[in-house]
Amino acid sequence: MRSIYMAAGVLMTAIGIVGVFLPLLPTTPFLLVAAWCFSRSSPRLEHWLLNHRTLGPPLANWRREGAISARAKTIAICLIVASYGFFYYRTAPSPLLAVVVGLVLSASALFILTRPLPKRT
Repeated sequence: MRSIYMAAGVLMTAIGIVGVFLPLLPTTPFLLVAAWCFSRSSPRLEHWLLNHRTLGPPLANWRREGAISARAKTIAICLIVASYGFFYYRTAPSPLLAVVVGLVLSASALFILTRPLPKRT
């Protein structure tokens, strides 16, 4: 099992890093899964990920407090709105599909907005 968790952690880290450069691919959720996988397979890689200069702070905030920084919230909400606009403009969806996608994205935005801000910086 340890090998499976290690492979999954490496894969999730790779996808998370790609997400840094692709705006529609979220980074933090993949890195949270990677940290979880590494916690079961490689304490050394878990430590590296959680203490990484760029990738570590959002993970540490989430683990410690379930918190998302104001900057990350702003970026996420802007990307959600832009994604819906792009979806609506490019696909001309049926009214039902537009509402369903809007509800899913709204629920995601609501989840993000209701997370606390980090107490420590």
